[in-house]
Amino acid sequence: MHKIARHMAKELEKGQDVVLATIVSQSGSTPRTSGTRMLVLPDNDIVGTIGGGIVEARVIQAAADTRQSGEPLLLAFDLNRKGQQDDLDVICGGRLTVILEPIISTPVNINLYRDRYLYLRQGVPSMVISSVAGEKQAAVPLERCLFTRGSITQGSLALPEPVLETLTRLAAKQRAPFLADVENRQFLIDPPFACGTVFIFGAGHVSLQLAKLTGMVNFRTVVLDDREAFANRKRFPDADEVIVLENFEHTLEAVVIDPDAYIVIVTRGHSHDKTVLAQALATKAGYIGMIGSRAKRNTIYNALKQDGFTQHDIERVHSPIGLGINAETPEEIAVSIVAELIHARAVATKD
Repeated sequence: MHKIARHMAKELEKGQDVVLATIVSQSGSTPRTSGTRMLVLPDNDIVGTIGGGIVEARVIQAAADTRQSGEPLLLAFDLNRKGQQDDLDVICGGRLTVILEPIISTPVNINLYRDRYLYLRQGVPSMVISSVAGEKQAAVPLERCLFTRGSITQGSLALPEPVLETLTRLAAKQRAPFLADVENRQFLIDPPFACGTVFIFGAGHVSLQLAKLTGMVNFRTVVLDDREAFANRKRFPDADEVIVLENFEHTLEAVVIDPDAYIVIVTRGHSHDKTVLAQALATKAGYIGMIGSRAKRNTIYNALKQDGFTQHDIERVHSPIGLGINAETPEEIAVSIVAELIHARAVATKD
C-alpha cells in the first residue's frame, strides 16, 4: 500500500486523475485475495496488480470510463466459466468483485491522500472512508474523509457521529478494504493499514540490501544505528525513517513496538546484538530475528538466561535469521530475511 499511496499522492499533485481498483470480495480460488489494490494511471499504466490476465485487462479498460464519469463501478468476475476463449486463462474456480474508485485531482483529494501517505510513512493509524452509494442511487460521485487520532482531519464527507462510530467499530475488525452498508448508505472503508513495521537494528551491508526489499513488499521500514556515517538518508533513501542512536543501551525508547512490529537485529557485533535482543524480548513485537551462527546464538541465549530470561522468551527469537537457503552474500541474506518476514506477516494476518 505504501507504493500505491506514494504514486497516488504524486499523481494527484501533478493534476492527474487516477482510478483505484480494490478487490472487495473473493471466494474460491482466485489470483489475489480481498483487499488487494491496483492504481490505474491516466495513460493506463498501473501500480500494483490484482492478478493479471483477463480480469486485470478488463479492469484497466473500465477504468477509463470510470475516470470520465467520476462515479464508482462494481465489477463481478466468475473465474469458473469455460465457454469463452478469452476466459481460458482465468479458470481458477473462484469469484471476485472489484470496485473501481475514481479519484479526481481536487484540492480536497490532494490534501487527503498527501496526509494519508505521510501517516503511512510515520506509522500513524488512519482510515479513509468513501461514500459510494446513496439511498436511491446505484452509484453517486464519491465523497471521502480521512479519519485519524479519533477525528476527521481531511475530506468533504461529513458523517453523523453514530455512523462514524459504527464504521470505526467495523474497521477495527478488518485488515483490508471492505464495503459496509450503514443506514441505507454504502461506504468503502480503507481501515488503518497494518502492513507491519520492520525495525532494522544496524546499518551495515545486510541492512543496506534489506531496506531496499522491505519497502518493495509493503513493510514500513525504520533503520537504527549509533553511527551517523552509516545511518543516514544518503545510504537509506527508501527507508521510511532513519534514526541515529546515542547507543544501543536504550534503543527501543526511540520507537513504538507493538504486535505489528518486526525486529531485525543485524548490528556490527555480538554484544550489541545481545543488548538489543534483551530489550526486544521485553516488548510485544510480533517477530524478533537475529543474525549470526548457531554458536553465536547459543552464547547469547545462555547469557540471557543467566540474566533471568526464560526458555519461553528465547523461543520467540528467529535465529539464525531468515529462511534456510544457504545464503552467503548480503543480498542473498536480505532475500532470506524478507522471505521469512513475509511468511510471519501472512501467518499473523490469518490469525
